[in-house]
Amino acid sequence: MFLDSIALVKTLPCLAEPGKIIAVGEPDRSLTDVIPFLANLPGVIAYNPETLSLTFRRPRGFMTIYSDKITITQVADADEGIRLFVALKEAINATWERRAQLPGVSRRKRTPRPLDIWTLLPRTNCTKCNEATCMAFAVAVLQGKRAPADCPVLGVDQREAVAALIA
Repeated sequence: MFLDSIALVKTLPCLAEPGKIIAVGEPDRSLTDVIPFLANLPGVIAYNPETLSLTFRRPRGFMTIYSDKITITQVADADEGIRLFVALKEAINATWERRAQLPGVSRRKRTPRPLDIWTLLPRTNCTKCNEATCMAFAVAVLQGKRAPADCPVLGVDQREAVAALIA
């Protein structure tokens, strides 16, 4: 086992969603050795190997892992924060146990931006996807509200390119 616990050390008001909190946790040991392997997991939207920071998109909000702390946004309360840290500890331990099958990620990964997706779209603003513009569709894809297949005008290659950006 790599990690025994992640303690909830602080809560802060979540500015993105009033009434929610940001849960700040502290692992019982440095996560430096495991972060490059965690960067393989689905949902990673940003990874910086120089600072060893890794950000995941959650169904609501984000989770950022540093070598000495973890922040989770849009958490209902401290109890939910504790449950999320327990689940994260289990995921970290499972990843560490399987590290021999995972390549350690050494390249920086950044979050795709709406323009990254927009450039792959037809840019006709045809509204066949039920969005007002192709830019609105690109934003909805990044937010997880739409899928590349929701654009009936996109060709197979463009769909695959958009899907690869958000994977």
